[in-house]
Amino acid sequence: MSKTIRIRKGLDLRLKGEAEKVIVQADPPGVVDIKPTDFHGLTPKVLVKPGQEVKAGMPLFRDKYNERVLFASPVSGEVADVIRGEKRKVLAVRIIADKETKYQEFGPADPAKMDRGAIIERLLESGCWPFIRQRPFDVVADPAQEPRDIFISAFDTRPLAADLDLVVRNNGAELQAGLDVLAKLTKGRVHLGLSDRTAAREFLDAKNVQHDTFKGPHPAGNVGVQIHHTAPINKGEVVWTTGVQDVMVIGRLFLTGHFDATRTVAVTGSEARNPKYHRTLIGAPVKDLIGDVEPGVRVVSGDPLSGSNVGVDGHLGFYDTQLTLLPEGDEPKFFLTDGWLSPGLNKLSASHAYPSWLMPGKRYAPDTNQNGEERAFVMSGQYEAVFPFDIYPVHLLKAILVNDIEQMENLGLLEVAPEDFALCEFVCTSKIESQAIVREGLDVLKKETT
Repeated sequence: MSKTIRIRKGLDLRLKGEAEKVIVQADPPGVVDIKPTDFHGLTPKVLVKPGQEVKAGMPLFRDKYNERVLFASPVSGEVADVIRGEKRKVLAVRIIADKETKYQEFGPADPAKMDRGAIIERLLESGCWPFIRQRPFDVVADPAQEPRDIFISAFDTRPLAADLDLVVRNNGAELQAGLDVLAKLTKGRVHLGLSDRTAAREFLDAKNVQHDTFKGPHPAGNVGVQIHHTAPINKGEVVWTTGVQDVMVIGRLFLTGHFDATRTVAVTGSEARNPKYHRTLIGAPVKDLIGDVEPGVRVVSGDPLSGSNVGVDGHLGFYDTQLTLLPEGDEPKFFLTDGWLSPGLNKLSASHAYPSWLMPGKRYAPDTNQNGEERAFVMSGQYEAVFPFDIYPVHLLKAILVNDIEQMENLGLLEVAPEDFALCEFVCTSKIESQAIVREGLDVLKKETT
């Protein structure tokens, strides 16, 4: 049994609206959107035109600066539109889906009988390559590089996150096939991060991986935390990461020869009428999963801390396995009952400012109101209490703000991704948008060092 790594710093946010552990098959989506904006730093070159027929697995666009990297359609059907924004920026490729999916045939394959180059070509031509991301910079991996190691987190500690034990149940064959593929892509190790409460045999019995066990509050389930506490990234090194459901898509490609972009999505949040798990496709309309929504509800593709506000007419993000419905918080609050002078019995707080900390089992339904505007960025020790890295988070953020590239590197920017600062952003009394700052710093560092 592997040694259990204890993560002591962090914070579990107990929110209302956890998904019932029941998986239902959603109706086939009538239309899907694949959004280039889901892939940070991507400049897409569109390969299809409105009215063109496509099959599942056919490329819709490619990376302009690395034309081997293709982004495929999850459905068969007709290209309805290439949606553009300002300066003709491509926001989405929309496809009207067939009732019955037709697949581009790639043919089944046994990764044990293939070399690394052949596996990479299959992942590239099928559109599965974007499921693999790299650290540093948290972008789609470069197929020309070879990673030191590959990391996968088999549990998710984000608020209301999907239970991966449930998602992977009875899907051990495709999970193992995906792990076998990843094992051929590195001379190092494939790390599978387990929780001390992981019970799924599909994870516990997985082969061709190193099991790393973690215990502690969020963000113990973040792959960045797991990398930091098992095999930190040194300057000049590259590691790759991917998600459990992404591994399963890769496994299905090699087992069936099809790009099967099935996703199990947890519909969660205090405003969700029927929170449960839905089996659908990447890019599906969120309205198909959440139904009608009352005014004043924010629909987030992803988790409450780092997800994207897509609205009721939006579509599921490429990497997202969760939808969260939260109250907007745009209604005025009487200061004695709900405002700053209220007793705070129903307020979620990371500090002991309210007596709610005396009720450890209580769940909350916070809204999206920030309760204030951005203030002076002072060093208070708040970030360090929830940030389980051997990094000075405030010093790092200030180095990014003054564009000190040498200090960014020295203070550990290469080890982190924006999601690693989500809790810092939540607890910050100064209302600093830490995730956006980290992303800006990574972009600057990538430009200067590559």
